[in-house]
This record gives sequence, C-alpha cells and structure tokens, in this order.
Amino acid sequence: MAAGGLANPQIIAHLEKSLDYTIFDVKWIPCSARFVVVGSHARGTGALQVFEMGQKELMLSKKYEKKDAIKCCTFGATALQDRHLATGNFTGKMETWDLEKGDLPVYSVKAHEEIVNCIDGVGGLGVGIGAPEIVTGSRDGTVKVWDVRQDTYPVAKMQPNEGEAKRDCWAVAFGNTYTEAERVVAAGYDNGDVKLFDLRTMSVRWEHNIKNGVCGLQFDRKDILMNKLVATSLEGKFYTFDMRVQHPKKGFPCVMEKAHKSTIWGVRHLPQNRDVYMTLGATVQSVYGNIIIRKNEPSWTTTELSME
Repeated sequence: MAAGGLANPQIIAHLEKSLDYTIFDVKWIPCSARFVVVGSHARGTGALQVFEMGQKELMLSKKYEKKDAIKCCTFGATALQDRHLATGNFTGKMETWDLEKGDLPVYSVKAHEEIVNCIDGVGGLGVGIGAPEIVTGSRDGTVKVWDVRQDTYPVAKMQPNEGEAKRDCWAVAFGNTYTEAERVVAAGYDNGDVKLFDLRTMSVRWEHNIKNGVCGLQFDRKDILMNKLVATSLEGKFYTFDMRVQHPKKGFPCVMEKAHKSTIWGVRHLPQNRDVYMTLGATVQSVYGNIIIRKNEPSWTTTELSME
C-alpha cells in the first residue's frame, strides 16, 4: 500500500491461477493459509476445490466434483476444530462438508424449491455467542435460518405474505448477535428491498428500498451491537447505513456513493479494522472486474448522514 495510506492504495497480486470453471464464491479456511473455491463446471456439475498458498504458486490440495453446481458458501457456523464448509447449490440444497473427506456431506437438507443464491453463518469459529446458525436466501422468495444440530427443518422462515409477489433474494447477512437472545438477519432482494428481520421477536424490524437490486450485504461486525450495514447494488452504487440510530418513520440514516461503473457484486470488511472494507465490482472493459478499498471517515456522524 502506498505511503499515503488509503488516499492512494495499491493492490498487488501475490499469486494467480486460472481455473477451468465458473467461480461463484471463495472463502479462507479459518486459521490456515488455505482457501476454498466453489462454482460450476461447463457440464453443470459443482466444483469444490481447496488451494494452499505456496512460495511461488497456488497448489491444489483437494478437489471434489459434485452433482449440482454450487452458488455460495460460508464457514460462519462451524466449530473451529471442525471447519466444516456450508454450501448452497443450484437445486436448492444446503449442505455442510468436511473438506478432508468431502465425498459425502456431513449434513444435507432440501432448503429451498429453487437455487440458493446466498448464505451466511454465525455462532461458530469461537467468535461471539449464541447458537451456531446458517441463513439461506433463494429465488423462491424465502429466507430460512438453520441449526445443523437439529433435524431438517428451519428454525425460522421468512416468506412473502399471502398474495404478495415473490422476490428473488440475492443477499443475506447475520448481525446484532451481542447476546444469547439478540440476533437479526438482513436480506436484500432483486427489486432493491433491504429488510431487517428480528429473530428474537420474529418480525420485520425495518425495510427500505435502494431502487436497484441488492447484490451484497454485510455488517461491519456480526457479533456486536449493530453498528454499520453496507449494501451494494446494480449500477455501481453502495449504501452505508448507520444502524445505531433508528428513526421511527425514516428508519436508519445512510450514505450513498457511486463507486463503480457497473454492478457491485459484494462487500467485505477487513476483520482487523471494521472501518476498512472493499467493494467488488465489474467493468464493461475488463473481464477481471475491479476492487475498491473504502474507509469510513470519522466525520460520518449520524447528524450528517442522509435519511433517505
């Protein structure tokens, strides 16, 4: 990174590797120099591969091919000693895998009627408190919360009311898990809706429309009292919501920025400093897309944020 700090950041590629399938998600394996890649082969089967950081190259250490393409994955709900990966696939299944012997899933459930677009986990890896749970969002319009220690039924299910149109859920994120009882799920939909579900009261705590499909959601930290939530969208815009203050009518204040020239597929906060995060975009000119580093400025007080 340049001497000027985040004013002139430089991102240097450490290692690169070309793969022969479509990549949908990548996650670091906790407490290791390895990461897992999931996606879809051209023949429609799922790819699940583990790579290890070498001195000069990325080394493939595990390789599994699954019957169905895999769309998303998370380690958020696993015990640190297990490091089981939870995945969502194109046929609506949610499964967990032991990456050392990944031929058969440790847990499998038909979670949705259509593709599982997004997944997140909480309560695992020795971070925070509360039960280990997984949330999934699907094209079928439902958001479901799972406890893999229980049977194949969700512990919570959020779906449209009778007569309402089903919207494609593109993003989910856990947050506010600072006590045993408190826990919320943020969900983003193709029509621009962002909804905050309170799992303690089983109610919609807040909803807002950002006018473009919501491609990514993430709290700056999920194991503390809600602080900030970032939502990314189509057409290059992202929104930072201040979750510390909720107006009874206008909801949470927010800042909107246009960071990319096209879709922002996701957002990732730096674990060591929650004020630093990256937005993941795509450009028309480049097949590689682009990454932009952002930092929440101290001057972003609630009095200066927009109440859109």
